[in-house]
Amino acid sequence: MKKFAALLLISTVALLGACGKKESAPAAGTEPAPVAASKIIVGLDDNFPPMGFRDSNNELVGFDIDMAKEASHRLGMTVEFKPIDWSAKEAELNGKRVDVLWNGLTITEERKQNISFTAPYMTNHQIVIVGIKSPVKTKADLAGRIVGAQDGSSAVDAIRKEAQVAASLKELKTFGDNVTALMDLSTGRLDAIVVDEVVGRYLISKRAGEYRVLDENFGTEDYGVGVRKDDAELLGKLDKTLGSMKEDGTAARIATKWFGADITK
Repeated sequence: MKKFAALLLISTVALLGACGKKESAPAAGTEPAPVAASKIIVGLDDNFPPMGFRDSNNELVGFDIDMAKEASHRLGMTVEFKPIDWSAKEAELNGKRVDVLWNGLTITEERKQNISFTAPYMTNHQIVIVGIKSPVKTKADLAGRIVGAQDGSSAVDAIRKEAQVAASLKELKTFGDNVTALMDLSTGRLDAIVVDEVVGRYLISKRAGEYRVLDENFGTEDYGVGVRKDDAELLGKLDKTLGSMKEDGTAARIATKWFGADITK
């Protein structure tokens, strides 16, 4: 009986010890290591050639597309391109539906209040495009005329910044994309459009002899990649990666492919 009791006691202790090992908790103050992100979601306007647009096969192509693919590869991350309503881009970013805004995004003091930017990677101008036979020669000649620009773009801000010119317009008409605005210019529903130079010159190069760019413009600006303010780690990685792409000539090669010259900053 005593022998049986002793065996029972030993078995019970062993069982409790085993259970204790299975239920052991991590030491106080320790937390599981965070899982590194393996994908980056790029928010873009998919009708913004040559920065990001769809080709004849409906594939997304463009300068910023190539830049984002190369940067993501160097970061060891897959990339997903997500077309968004560009006029609501900051809400898309801060709502965490995308990780970055990468599509000819102009760095402005107003936008800096809501999002962070990488160092500039390209300089741009807001140019004025008119029909080849248009009597408009200067910004002053836009008085009493209808001018178009993409809704939510820095072109709208640039026009409004020049209060005297903006007040002189008959109408500032906004569009979902620059391609549609250019079509309205072609049909005479607009007298001029204001657009990013890299985009505007690319578009009109496809229809030589139809348009003219004014010597005057609505200012110089820089492009950067937009990141959430609380995502400092990703911002730092992108800055370092873009810097290395510039140093080793990759950014220049991509720029030459799309613009015929290295126009990166």
